[in-house]
Amino acid sequence: MRALPLVAVALLSTGCGGNAEAPARVLPLASPAAPGSSAPHLAVTADDRVVMSWLEPAGDGHALRFAVLDGERWSDVRTVARGAGWFVNWADFPSVTPVTARDWVAHWLVKQPGGSYAYDVALAVSRDAGASWGATFAPHDDGTRTEHGFVTLFPWEEGFGAVWLDGRYTRQDDGAGSTTARPGTVPGMTVRFARLGFDGAVHDAGEIDDLACDCCATDVALAAGGPVVTWRDRTAEEIRDIAVSRWADGRWQPPVIVGDDHWHMPGCPVNGSAIAARGERVAVAWYAAPNRQARIRLAWSPDGGAGFGAPVLVADSDVSGRVDVVLLADGSALVTWLARRADGGGELRMRRVPARGAPGEVRVVARGEVSRSSGFPQLVATGDRLVYAWTEPGTPSRVMAAWSPLD
Repeated sequence: MRALPLVAVALLSTGCGGNAEAPARVLPLASPAAPGSSAPHLAVTADDRVVMSWLEPAGDGHALRFAVLDGERWSDVRTVARGAGWFVNWADFPSVTPVTARDWVAHWLVKQPGGSYAYDVALAVSRDAGASWGATFAPHDDGTRTEHGFVTLFPWEEGFGAVWLDGRYTRQDDGAGSTTARPGTVPGMTVRFARLGFDGAVHDAGEIDDLACDCCATDVALAAGGPVVTWRDRTAEEIRDIAVSRWADGRWQPPVIVGDDHWHMPGCPVNGSAIAARGERVAVAWYAAPNRQARIRLAWSPDGGAGFGAPVLVADSDVSGRVDVVLLADGSALVTWLARRADGGGELRMRRVPARGAPGEVRVVARGEVSRSSGFPQLVATGDRLVYAWTEPGTPSRVMAAWSPLD
C-alpha cells in the first residue's frame, strides 16, 4: 500500500453493532525502517511494548532488523543477523518474538541448493532482550532440499515453540535415485512443530498435519489450556479449508475444520488464517473464495479451540484477504484485511466483531494499493492501543507504521 496520509479513520458501511465501534482514529508513527525495507512483523513484550522487525538490503544480501516502541518513540534499530544467501519472499517473512522479558527468539530463511523453493529455517536466541544474539540453529533436521517456512514462534513451557510448513515429502526424487515422498500419499507440504529450549535443544518434535496448503501462513495463539495452531488444510481432492489443532494431554489433537467453506482450489491462494486467544476464548479469522465468492469470516471457540461455533461474516465486498486478528479486553475481536476499491486502489480495512451481536462498522486504516509488494499487514493490541505495520511498495519500498488509541 502507498500514498498513505494516515488521518481520521473513514466510515465505509454501517453495521448493527451499537457497542462494537472501531477505534476513532488512526495516527501515523514515524517508521524506524530504512528505505528498501519490507516484510514487517509485530509482537508484544511482557511489559506491553511493541517489537517491530523487518528486512532491509545489506550489501549483497539482507539484514533482519528490529526496534521497540515505547510510548510513541522507537528505540535504536538493532540487527539480529545478515547474510547473502537468504530466501526473501513477499509472503514468507521473518520475525523477532519476545518469549519472556529477556528471552527472545528470531527466525529467517536461508536458501539451499536444489531449486527456487529449497530453503531452511534459521533460528537465533537472545538472552538479553535483543541486545545480542546467539549461534544459528534449525528446528528441523530432515536434510531435504525442500521448502521449510511460514514459521510461527511462541512461548511454550520453559522454552519456546515453533510451527512451520515443511516440504520434506514434496519431492518425488532427490536426484540420487531415492524418493522423499511417502508411498500412497499426495506429495505436499506438512505442518510440523518443535518444542525447544533457549539453548537450541529440541525437546519434542513431530507432525501436526500430513497435508497442508503449500504457502498459506501458520499462526498460533496461547489459550488457557496451551497453544492452538491454525493453518489452511488441503485434501487429496484439493479442498483447502482452515484447520485448527490444540495442544492437550501432551499431544496435538486431531485437526478441526473451522467453518466448512469447501473451497476447491487447485493452487495455493497464499492467504492464510489468523488466531487470537484470551483464556479459553479463541477467535480465528480467514479469507476464502468458494465459487468465486470472496469473503472474510471469523469463528469463535469457547473451549480453548476444541470446538467452534458457526462462522460470522466479517466482509464480502471487494476483499483480498491477508487477515489479522486480535482479541480486546471487552471480549470482542478486531479483524483487519486488504480490500480493493472500485477505482482500482486498495485499502487496509478493519471491523470489530463482538462476542454476541452483529459486527460493528467497517473502517479504513490506510489507503494505497493491493499487490504482492504490499505484503501482509500486521496488527497487535497493547494495553491502550492498536499498532499496525505494512509495506509501502515503491522504488524503494518501505515499512510503515501507525497506531489507534483504544477508547
